[in-house]
Amino acid sequence: MRNPGEFKDRQAKRSMAPKLRQKDVKQILRRLWAYLYAEKHLLILSLVLVLIANLLALFGPALLGKAIAAIGTQQGQVDFRRVFSYVGVLVIFYLASALLSYIQSVMMIRLSQHVVGKMRRDVFAKLSSLPAGFYDRRQTGDIISVISYDINTVNESISHDFIQICASTVTIVGSFLMMLFIKPALVLVFVVTIPLSVIFTRQMSRIVRPLYSRRSEKLGAMNGYVEEMVGGHKTIRAYNREARVNEGFAEKNQAATVAYKKAGYLGIVPGPVVNFVNNLSLTLVGVFGSLMYLSGGLRLDGLSSFVLYSRKFSGPINDIANIYADLQSALAAADRVFRLLDEAPEKPDAPDAQALVEVRGDVRFDHVRFGYDATKIILHDLTLHAPPGSLIAIVGPTGAGKTTIINLLMRFYDADAGGITVDDNDIYALRRDSLRRAYVMVLQDTWLFHGTIFDNIAYSKPDATMEEVVAAARAAKIHSFITKLPQGYDTILSDDGVNISKGQKQLLTIARAMLMDANMLILDEATSNVDTQTERQIQSAMKHLMQNKTSFVIAHRLSTIEEADLILVLRDGNVVEQGTHQSLMAQGGFYAEMYRSQFVENESRQEA
Repeated sequence: MRNPGEFKDRQAKRSMAPKLRQKDVKQILRRLWAYLYAEKHLLILSLVLVLIANLLALFGPALLGKAIAAIGTQQGQVDFRRVFSYVGVLVIFYLASALLSYIQSVMMIRLSQHVVGKMRRDVFAKLSSLPAGFYDRRQTGDIISVISYDINTVNESISHDFIQICASTVTIVGSFLMMLFIKPALVLVFVVTIPLSVIFTRQMSRIVRPLYSRRSEKLGAMNGYVEEMVGGHKTIRAYNREARVNEGFAEKNQAATVAYKKAGYLGIVPGPVVNFVNNLSLTLVGVFGSLMYLSGGLRLDGLSSFVLYSRKFSGPINDIANIYADLQSALAAADRVFRLLDEAPEKPDAPDAQALVEVRGDVRFDHVRFGYDATKIILHDLTLHAPPGSLIAIVGPTGAGKTTIINLLMRFYDADAGGITVDDNDIYALRRDSLRRAYVMVLQDTWLFHGTIFDNIAYSKPDATMEEVVAAARAAKIHSFITKLPQGYDTILSDDGVNISKGQKQLLTIARAMLMDANMLILDEATSNVDTQTERQIQSAMKHLMQNKTSFVIAHRLSTIEEADLILVLRDGNVVEQGTHQSLMAQGGFYAEMYRSQFVENESRQEA
């Protein structure tokens, strides 16, 4: 596991995805086929339509050859009746082929949407099951890039390239068989040219496929950077860092552009090369076919049909070569999707895990050791006891391990050594869902979603009534503000509540916490985003909320935790002091030093 705080600095040095080997490609294709096979009815019907449509089109050269033969019958006189009958049948076949191709294309679009819809659901469900460490290692923009860009790339390949390959395969095989039937000797021309195309394309795939993987990686890095910078645009402007941010984006954009160019330049090479080889084939067919006609070894209608079939034979090969770049891009995108799906989920509960019921709130840490990274231990040997209904305050400088304790309490991470119990139950023998429901949590980083104020408060209790929501809002001292809004509790909050102040956002999350009935409470700098007056207003509400609850409070303002039953003072991952406010102040140690420094700071601000 890694320290989340170090992730951003290492993002630029993040290693590329492993190059796709041939066995990886086969595995990707098998997994894509599993998605396609789930829609087997649509798939089979589409393939049948492709087969019929292309078989109808394959009759065209044969009928045209018969029409040419009819022109030369009856001592040079044109048999218009036969010519028009063949042409009429030819038109009917081509119209039927076009109609079936259209229906099949519509069905493939529908099939591809079903496939990518399921793929998106699988990816999103996977994201919901991943541990917190995954999100500490990956940028949000990179994850979104997988859900949007990579899956859309797969969708385009399924809806267009897949059916193109199927149709081309039918045409190639059918044309080859018809050419064998007309003149087997003339088919020998393709014995030389087709292997050249196949060998060249295979060699190019080994070169180009890793470039498309790199392209997807660079795009994900750029999206991650954009998401991060857009989220912090106010800070960027406040510090006049627009120029540096633009330079950073230019670097990411340039890297993505270069990756796109390299993949694109080499990706389109097979198309023109294969086209040249196929034109060479057609030239040789024309030359040798003409010689056979002049020598009497081939009739004019046979030569005409053979030339047309040779064009039908080489045309799909050109088409496959031209979509070669799209196929490589789709394989690289599918690889990123499947690598995300293969991420190790949160460690499952033990088979005999029990639900935590009738929670009293007796919490113990017994010689707990933990580090996000094996080389950097955050908590060295933490031991503490929180009796039921007690208020435990956790203080210390940044990086001391305060939030890490919360992560371990909620089992967002598991301790490397030592034990944690709730009501004498080992938390690793409990079901995570029941453990997390036992806590109500208010974090420093507020999270609100696009929806009404009522929905945001009721998020902790989906079946809450309006009366319960209003009562929670009153307790959090936010009801008055809400009622002054034009739509009151039906007011729509924009994404993450950007249309209200930070303090109001924090109060809404506090109201959400008050609505949830749990016997343990976690407050992680919960009042850090409100002003002093507002903070005082919610202190009484907090006291009411914490009644009969085991409460863990991470506090920056030490004046807010003076009444705590136990204050843990962390420094460099160790508990250096513990006791009540009075006892710690009497000791005159690190806590007393921090408290006095804050008191001096507050006096300085007031004088200023």
